[in-house]
Amino acid sequence: MVVNTLSGRFALLTTLFVVLAEVLILLPSLAVFRQDYLAARLERAQIASLALLTTNAMIEPELEAELLLNAGVLNVVLRRDEVRELVLSSPVPEPIYKTYDLREATPVRLIGDALALLFDGEARVIRVIGAPVQSGGELIEITLKTQSLRDEMIAYGLRVLALSAVFSIATALLLFVAARSLIVVPIQKVVRHMTEWAEAPEDARRIIAPKARVTELRDAEVALASMQHQLVASLRQKERLAQLGQAVAKISHDLRNILTTAQLFADRMEDSADPAVQRAAPKLIGSISRAVNLCESTLAFGRAQEPPPTLTRFMLAALVAEVIEGEATAAEAAGVEFITDIAPNLVIRADRDQLHRVLSNLVRNARQAIEATGKPGTIELGGGEEEAGWWVRVGDTGPGLPERARTHLFQPFQGGSRLGGTGLGLAIAAELVRGHGGRLDLLRTDAEGTEFLLHLPRELAAETE
Repeated sequence: MVVNTLSGRFALLTTLFVVLAEVLILLPSLAVFRQDYLAARLERAQIASLALLTTNAMIEPELEAELLLNAGVLNVVLRRDEVRELVLSSPVPEPIYKTYDLREATPVRLIGDALALLFDGEARVIRVIGAPVQSGGELIEITLKTQSLRDEMIAYGLRVLALSAVFSIATALLLFVAARSLIVVPIQKVVRHMTEWAEAPEDARRIIAPKARVTELRDAEVALASMQHQLVASLRQKERLAQLGQAVAKISHDLRNILTTAQLFADRMEDSADPAVQRAAPKLIGSISRAVNLCESTLAFGRAQEPPPTLTRFMLAALVAEVIEGEATAAEAAGVEFITDIAPNLVIRADRDQLHRVLSNLVRNARQAIEATGKPGTIELGGGEEEAGWWVRVGDTGPGLPERARTHLFQPFQGGSRLGGTGLGLAIAAELVRGHGGRLDLLRTDAEGTEFLLHLPRELAAETE
């Protein structure tokens, strides 16, 4: 329906407003029409009276009736030289209903009298008082019936309303055409662009080119074009990430097979009689086992399924020592020292391998940040227990995270803090912590260093176990 369109509603509202304006104009128009009608009757009555006063002879009743009929009145009273005289008269069919003095009429009173007459269906007899024209006397009074006046007022009002309706319809049609060509058609073009682009959002050729001349529509087209550019770039990035994920999954699959073979040889090394080999074999086996688990986790991540944590109880200090030992060689070369503040008997409940990955990522990022400065630094690891669960803090004296890394923190391939970094470390760490029902927060990052705080809940961990 046309009424449900923007241009149709615009035309309908325009018609209603024009009609409302005409109605507001109609009221004073009716009041003026009534005043002119009564003034004309007073003038005709005065002319008839003056013609009669020029002779002293009596006039025939037929002539008097004809004069009154031409004047449209029943009686005429003229006051001249302080003398009030009934000049023309005829029988009054009923008592006078009301007297109106046009000399004292105000606009509001005229409108009120016109509306009262318009809505009064009874035939009345009224007296009208006015000032004679051309100094033809001091005062003139007439008596007349209201039916003729009311009929002519109704006919006049209908003509005004009909003319208003014609103007309203013509104005509405013009505004309908103008609104459709200036507003609706450009909006339809934008909608058509959106529909066509939605069919193939990766096609950059379908991005809208802002051409509208109307400022608001052009702003909408510019905003739409900006959104389309961002979505196209995002879709391309996701496509590249999907391809990269498939490649990583293939590499992880082959690497897992290679590490599995290496694990078999490492198991045999445990039977060696060499004391140095016996000391190194368990660590080598542990490292290879974590690498195999990492490959399997990578394959699961490629399927968007991070394995649920397997919760066990273990000493946090021992796990932290293993993490530090894994970074010890690189840290020593970079002049990085480790400080730990963890009670030796602190037992937590979590997935040991996943927590090892989380802390390794955080410690490795901290070590690389300090190493990039070319100056020595310190990495501090602390842990403790509270009523709600456990917490682990990892802080460093590095240069702090850059602005881009803070904006896209914990987002894969976007939150990297160093040149050549992928940003996967923090993203994986945050996801693993969320798998425990916990959270990984950035406490601070500035020129004096960066500090992360890891929370592991007690209740959720107990339920998961």
